[in-house]
Amino acid sequence: MAGLIHLPGVAGCDEAGRGPLAGPVVCAAVVLPKGFDVRGLDDSKKLTRDQRVVQELLIKDGADWAIDIIEPWEIDQINILEASLLGMTRALERLSAMPEMALVDGNQLPRFSPCRCEAQVKGDAAYACIAAASILAKTARDRIMMDLSDRYPGYGFEHNFGYSTPEHLEALMALGPCPIHRRTFAPVSALINQPVLDFSGYASIEVSEPAPDAVTLS
Repeated sequence: MAGLIHLPGVAGCDEAGRGPLAGPVVCAAVVLPKGFDVRGLDDSKKLTRDQRVVQELLIKDGADWAIDIIEPWEIDQINILEASLLGMTRALERLSAMPEMALVDGNQLPRFSPCRCEAQVKGDAAYACIAAASILAKTARDRIMMDLSDRYPGYGFEHNFGYSTPEHLEALMALGPCPIHRRTFAPVSALINQPVLDFSGYASIEVSEPAPDAVTLS
């Protein structure tokens, strides 16, 4: 987790949830200030859940950050790549102060970014600001999917987070798609003629915050 490049004042952008069959893609933008302790930061996939939650609290307390949620119906309308890039643009626009430059994880750039952007392949393992964005995006999305597992039971969203695990695929075949499945993703697209389960109370996806005592910082 050592050796990440820290560029104070530069925004990092990343997303979580491009690959799943269900749920939103969540994008984050983070600007770390000078003096921010980056020693605990890394690509979110390399951290444990507890490590991510600790870093999430530190980032939210000490950095300028913003999150944007692209819902499944938006993904189906414009495709997952465009949805991810749109979410990064919207996250940048929500920062309290517009940075002069943003580093975007991957090899694609938003078309209508509010500031100058530079693509960085595997940037979440190289730049502290992108690693911070990856952590916020993943912790937010994981929390969303755990909340949605109560609204749409039977698919195992609380532990597969919408990814195409054997359990999820088996439930999809047995139950059919629910309202948060991505209709343009195979194998969901093969099942779109089946009835969609009617769960009352479906609403726009929101990010819930962790309980204040969920993590104790030592």
